[in-house]
Amino acid sequence: MGSSSTGIQSSIQPKHPRRTPPKPEHQDRPSLRLEAGRRELAELLLRHTTNEGPQSTAIPELRLIRQMSPNELIHSTYRPSLCIVAQGAKQVIAGSHRYSYDPFSYLATSVELPIQGRVIEASPEAPYLSLQLYFTADQIMQLGGEDALTDAEGKGKSALGLGVGRMNEPLMDAVLRLVRLLDTPDDIDALAPLIVRELLYRALQGELGGMIRRFAAFGTLSQRIAGAVRRLQAEFDKPLKVEELAAQAHMSESSLYTHFKKVTGLTPIQYQKRIRLQEARRLLLSETREAAEAAYRVGYESPSQFSREYARMFGLPPGADMKRMREVLTASVVDGEHAEALE
Repeated sequence: MGSSSTGIQSSIQPKHPRRTPPKPEHQDRPSLRLEAGRRELAELLLRHTTNEGPQSTAIPELRLIRQMSPNELIHSTYRPSLCIVAQGAKQVIAGSHRYSYDPFSYLATSVELPIQGRVIEASPEAPYLSLQLYFTADQIMQLGGEDALTDAEGKGKSALGLGVGRMNEPLMDAVLRLVRLLDTPDDIDALAPLIVRELLYRALQGELGGMIRRFAAFGTLSQRIAGAVRRLQAEFDKPLKVEELAAQAHMSESSLYTHFKKVTGLTPIQYQKRIRLQEARRLLLSETREAAEAAYRVGYESPSQFSREYARMFGLPPGADMKRMREVLTASVVDGEHAEALE
């Protein structure tokens, strides 16, 4: 993910013939220094990932991911973060937009986005290894997020809150120094905040810097849409009132729809539906076995509508999907893997 929001977010889709995955963007020949950095990062991630799936670290905003084989599309919600691959490759889909990234590119997300993702290159001999570093709008503002207001593409532009950029040596150096701290945990409290700040600074200097700043700088269209996204995240179980979202964003309803879809790849109602169904799936897996109860708790009034939309998103109705997921979880435990491998 990298992926991330709290809870189990997996969507193990029914099997279907595999298509040849698209090649990751930015396949330019890397420098020797960048390749050496990639090899060291892969060694570090391999040493610090003991199981498959996402794993937390002693650095709160950093998590590591290891996967031994390609997988089917997984539904999750990406928080604002940088996703950096040391080995293998991954594909993500946001709305109608499709991206892939590998060790010589990185993915940045600047707003909470429901996505689908899958690892497209991995094997037991060369597992997929990556990290995800979360950040906040406040951190970006402290590093000059207000510069977006004077950027030619800043204040009056909205665009998808996700992109893929070329990895570069200064960014790789900062990433390596951050991950090396896992070998010296006594240094983390003092040094991790400084290195995270530098790492984000390097990201802002890169080709995705404008996209990231627009979502942090007060008054930009992207920042106002980000506020609407946060409200939908917090109130996903309540009836959607587009007029209130539009008023909060200081836009007309038609303008809100236009810019919301540009930023998230979804309309507000589609966004809300994705969040509701992901949360319902988490509830069914961890808190209740009753589909009607899960439907009610995430804001559905009609259990039949909930079941239809759940099957449309996850490939099976709730009962059958839970049976499949619990079988996978059981198999993972038998194999010595953790449930979080399904995230």
